[in-house]
Amino acid sequence: MTLSAQPIESICILGGGSAGWMTAAALAHKLAGLPVAITLVESEEIGTVGVGEATLPAIRSFNTALNIDEAEFMRFTQATFKLGIAFKNWGRIGDSYIHPFGDFGQKIDDLPFYQHWLRLRRQGYAHRLDDFAYSILAAEQARFRRPSSDPDAVESSFGYAYQFDATRYAAYLRQYAEARGVRRIEGKVIDASLDSETGHVACVALNNGARIAADLFVDCSGFRGVLIEQALKTGYDDWSQWLPCNRAVAVPCESRGPLIPFTQATALESGWQWRIPLQHRTGNGHVYCSDFISDEAAAARLLGNLDGPTLADPRQLYFTTGRRRLFWNKNVVAIGLAAGFLEPLESTSIHLIQEGITELIQILPDKRFLASDRDEYNRRMALNFERVRDFLLLHYVATQRDDSEMWRYFRAMTLPDSLQEKISAWMTRGHLIRYEFGVFLPPSWVAVLIGQNLIPHGYDPRADRLSFDQVFAEAEAMRARIGKAVAAAPGHAAFLQQAGAASGVEPLSAKAVLG
Repeated sequence: MTLSAQPIESICILGGGSAGWMTAAALAHKLAGLPVAITLVESEEIGTVGVGEATLPAIRSFNTALNIDEAEFMRFTQATFKLGIAFKNWGRIGDSYIHPFGDFGQKIDDLPFYQHWLRLRRQGYAHRLDDFAYSILAAEQARFRRPSSDPDAVESSFGYAYQFDATRYAAYLRQYAEARGVRRIEGKVIDASLDSETGHVACVALNNGARIAADLFVDCSGFRGVLIEQALKTGYDDWSQWLPCNRAVAVPCESRGPLIPFTQATALESGWQWRIPLQHRTGNGHVYCSDFISDEAAAARLLGNLDGPTLADPRQLYFTTGRRRLFWNKNVVAIGLAAGFLEPLESTSIHLIQEGITELIQILPDKRFLASDRDEYNRRMALNFERVRDFLLLHYVATQRDDSEMWRYFRAMTLPDSLQEKISAWMTRGHLIRYEFGVFLPPSWVAVLIGQNLIPHGYDPRADRLSFDQVFAEAEAMRARIGKAVAAAPGHAAFLQQAGAASGVEPLSAKAVLG
């Protein structure tokens, strides 16, 4: 006998921060009009990590789906536009390149432009592949405009994301969610009761004596994993063998110099340093492996590399790279740091939150909590995490550096089969294996592989269908068009003003946020 569907009637989100309030806002919007009560439990005694300030272009889809006004959101969160990530000293000391949010050039003879560039390069062509990426040239010149809707225009070949204050983003979404019926309860979870028959979480007990019952629990409690791990003992897959960095120290400083539309990641001897420019300050951090450097030396290295005076004391973070063995266990779905952690080298923290929310909405369970739904969610999220893991690891192993113990560790590493297969296919003729799931599309892989000096031995033979002179002429015309278009774009700071996104007022009230 098949039981009929019984829609869930209550959802409890454990934890605030970006993960909790993104989940609450999305569920409140997508489930509007349905008889589903959404509660979020958080404690002001428990801080949030709050340093996930750089994002990927998919965040625009998230905000747009919630009908969030871009300029208003940017003013509230002191956001800047982001065209990509600049990497320095990764392939070799002194090297630099930008991973752009966009493509390299436009197709010629129905082949990706980079294949033609590989052919031109073998015959002495001197111009960088970067010279064909609108977003790279705009980033280098601190310019910005929104992409064109004309698919034939070179200005349509890129995307963009944001660099924002994560704490303010959570506050913004809290106002949004509460105005749409989400109930916030102040309290700290001290116990979870499990159903004796199903093993599901039946309710959570708070330190103020309250007990919260729900059909579905979303664990956004951070590294602790209060429900997914402490209550359900789900287990954790430790990926430290591939990504050994396990600590970070973060500190904001005063903004100095031009307001640039990109994040910076500079490789160091025992890790790397981030620099994220916001409107009101610059976020900085040093991600490192404690096997290769002490906490004191890591903090000193960071503080010696800042652009301006610090605005707060350095904050120490500890983590283990990896993921939960199940993202969805029983009636608990883990999102954010409760689900896993991958270092923020490619700004994936908020994106993985977004993926978790999106997949949950698509496979929203009913009270039966079908195993097929759980299995599919876990399959999709596992692939998302593994694809990001491989892409991050690529930065460490596509290197010629051997100047420190950490870099020698990576050069001797045996890679995951999935990454080794991808690199091998690339080195043969520039072929990129497409993944079923994964945020990083071929141009992203091309940027890192070529930017870190992994030049293929050959190229797609179809690139030889046109004569060298014809390809050269088309490439030069394309390069000129892109350069001219970038030169016509306004400066980044000027565009923020023109778009009404520049902050200069106090944080918006809930009424202003909601219009």
